[in-house]
Amino acid sequence: MKIRILAVGHKMPAWVTQGCAEYLKRMPRELPVEIVEIKPDKRIAGKDGTQVRAAEAQRLLQAAGRDLLVALDERGEELTTLQLADCLRQWMTKGTPVALAIGGADGLHDSVRRAAHWQWRLSRLTLPHGMVRVLLAEQLYRAWSIVSNHPYHRGDA
Repeated sequence: MKIRILAVGHKMPAWVTQGCAEYLKRMPRELPVEIVEIKPDKRIAGKDGTQVRAAEAQRLLQAAGRDLLVALDERGEELTTLQLADCLRQWMTKGTPVALAIGGADGLHDSVRRAAHWQWRLSRLTLPHGMVRVLLAEQLYRAWSIVSNHPYHRGDA
């Protein structure tokens, strides 16, 4: 099984790249997590946020292919880390590749939300895209540690 984080945006600051790399390298070989950067659409004269989101949505959906699509969206369902571990356990049991979609500066287009198997909200806070990548990488590692009884997660598991 494989998890891909499909993130609109590129040229992230070094702290984002380093933070993500730290957690992704900890993932086991049987559960690799990869970040796929999706080119953001350019904001040019006459192009509004809806048009930008639509163009980015096409790229996201194409990159997701037949993977189980999870849209990271402010309107999505909030989970505890233990609930995320349960989701991860189910994904691992099914063996279906998972694509986690992070929208661009204008958010996700409705077509991505509609195509998604599930919508997930990481926080009620507004988070910068780079922070979302790092937080997501860490939470995936933490969820795996719970599923695997690894000592990284020391909460009630």
